[in-house]
Amino acid sequence: MSEAFDIYTLLFLVLAVVVFLRLRNVLGRRTGNERPPFDPYSRDETLQKPSQSGAQDNVVTLPQNNESGVRNSQVETAEELEERLKEYAPVGSELYSGLTAITEVDKSFDPGQFLQGAKTAYEMIVMAFAEGNKRALKPLLNREVYDGFAAAIDERERNGEIIDSSFVGIDKSNIIEADLKNKSAQVTIKFVSEIITAVRNKSGEVISGDPRKIIEVTDIWTFAREVTSSDPNWKLIATQSAN
Repeated sequence: MSEAFDIYTLLFLVLAVVVFLRLRNVLGRRTGNERPPFDPYSRDETLQKPSQSGAQDNVVTLPQNNESGVRNSQVETAEELEERLKEYAPVGSELYSGLTAITEVDKSFDPGQFLQGAKTAYEMIVMAFAEGNKRALKPLLNREVYDGFAAAIDERERNGEIIDSSFVGIDKSNIIEADLKNKSAQVTIKFVSEIITAVRNKSGEVISGDPRKIIEVTDIWTFAREVTSSDPNWKLIATQSAN
């Protein structure tokens, strides 16, 4: 009996380990339905404290001055700035001049961190639009762009149409323009992404797109922020599709 007990005990232990490993794999897998990360543009990875209502606002933010760590506590030389920016723009180019102008008035601005945040914001906006989630879109877009997105969502709802969409991923993302216009920092990014999308009518029939086909989409989006404002949020101010 002792040997039988030991064998069964060992089998149960092995089974428990297998179940634990499988649960860990499932719980750790990205499904596309997770809550979007807060503050996608910020270098500070700590989460925002919940508001009194328990909810978190979706914002597109760069860290405010004096909150970005070592770079803001030291004076950056011209050589260091050039070394940091030339990865994203040829020295002497119009893009390089624009990035330099923004960096001079906003010491916390870093093209690499901004680009990573923009990719997160891009996915958030694309999926919120597909889901018809105007509440998620509003803090990420300026008034004009939001009105356009909201009008398209309202029209879909009136027609009883829904978008069946899955975001596969971003293949490429590059900063193609940067400028400082009347204290407004503006950065334009070209995104090349892969998406599965289809529009269905009230009956669930596909009227456009293909729910089984991955398509390549090229978008050119411009984000902006008033550098003199205490509001650190960046918002999408213009969109253009290259497809």
